[in-house]
Amino acid sequence: MSPIYFWSKLLKKLRGSAIVNTTIHKTSKVESGSHVVNTTFDKHSFCGYDCKIENCDIGSFCSIANHVIIGGAFHPMEWVSTSPVFYEGRDSVKAKFSIHKRESVKRTTIGHDVWIGEGALIKQGVIIGDGVVVGMGSVVTKDVNPYTIVAGCPAKLIRKRFDTKIIEELLEIKWWEFSDKILKGYAQYFINPADFIERVKIDRMNK
Repeated sequence: MSPIYFWSKLLKKLRGSAIVNTTIHKTSKVESGSHVVNTTFDKHSFCGYDCKIENCDIGSFCSIANHVIIGGAFHPMEWVSTSPVFYEGRDSVKAKFSIHKRESVKRTTIGHDVWIGEGALIKQGVIIGDGVVVGMGSVVTKDVNPYTIVAGCPAKLIRKRFDTKIIEELLEIKWWEFSDKILKGYAQYFINPADFIERVKIDRMNK
C-alpha cells in the first residue's frame, strides 16, 4: 500500500460524521462524512461515506453505498410560494415574512436486507420493502415492493429478484430476525435461496 493512499484514506476517515438523535446498533456502522439525524439502524447495517439520512428507520443487514440521500426537507408546492421565508423554522435565508406551519415531516422506512447503490436519492415518507435493490443514481419517489430491483429517474421496476414463491417464503421466514448464532449455522445455504428455504423448513419440522 502506497503512503499517499494510506494517508488519504486516513484523512477521509478522520473527518468524522454528524450524528444527531440517532440510534445505531452496535454491529452497524456509519462512515465518515455522513450526516445522520433522527434515524435508527438495526443490526449489521452500514451506510457509506458522505451520505445524508434524515428521519429514517433502517432495518437489519442493509448496505447503503456512498453519497446516498434519504429523507430530508420539503417545500410546500401547494402554497403561493415554496420559499422558506413564508414558513416556520430556521433556514439558509434570514428573512421571515410569515411563520406558517408546514405538514409534518414523514419518516422514511428502509426494510431489511436492502442494498442502495451509490448516489441514490430517496424521497421522505417512502417505504422500501425487504430485500430491495436500488440501482446507483436512482431517484425513488414511491414505495418499493419487497425483493424487487428498481433503477432510474424516477426509479422504475427492473425485475423481481426471485420468483413469487421464493419471495413469499423468504418474507415468511424473516431470516434477519434470527440470532447471529443461528445465522452462522445457515450461512452455508445463503448462495442458494431454494436450498436455504428447504433447510429452514426441515429444521422447523424436526423441532
